Amino acid sequence: MQGTPPTSAVARSDFITAMRRVASSVTVVTTDGTAGRHGATVSAFSSVSADPPTVLVCLHAKSRIAAAVEGNGRFCVNVLPDHSDSIADRFAGAHDREIADRFTGIPCQGAKGMPPQIEGATSFACTVDNVVQSGSHLVVFGRVEAVGQGDREPLTYLDGAYHRVTPKTVQTMGAVN
Repeated sequence: MQGTPPTSAVARSDFITAMRRVASSVTVVTTDGTAGRHGATVSAFSSVSADPPTVLVCLHAKSRIAAAVEGNGRFCVNVLPDHSDSIADRFAGAHDREIADRFTGIPCQGAKGMPPQIEGATSFACTVDNVVQSGSHLVVFGRVEAVGQGDREPLTYLDGAYHRVTPKTVQTMGAVN
């Protein structure tokens, strides 16, 4: 019905429980520029298009990372390698009481004022192309300006815990079960 606000067909708790069963790569979004340097672990990241290369990230609209990305006009998505649980925790804010700067001791590449690329991560350096608000989050579309190839399998997150990607065993043709 036109003009009627949408209603949720699903209870929030049911939605969250279902989403916990969806595995995703662990990403840290970084930015630097006139709005400051910041980084945060982000769960929603996706490829949008190869023509032109575009990705999206979802950032809580009231977060520091959202304000910094919008203010700087650029960001980098760092898909963390499998051994990077401590980096994911750091950028999720787990150590903010002990460490004032989340980047302290984290090896990064990139010039001052440019979004940091975390060493070993698969990275997508982007210029903000479009921002759309949806519910409590901003969907930030980024035009990919540069990529960095990671050196390991990605760290994944499922049901509240980090996991490692392992390939299924490939059966040979004609194998007897």
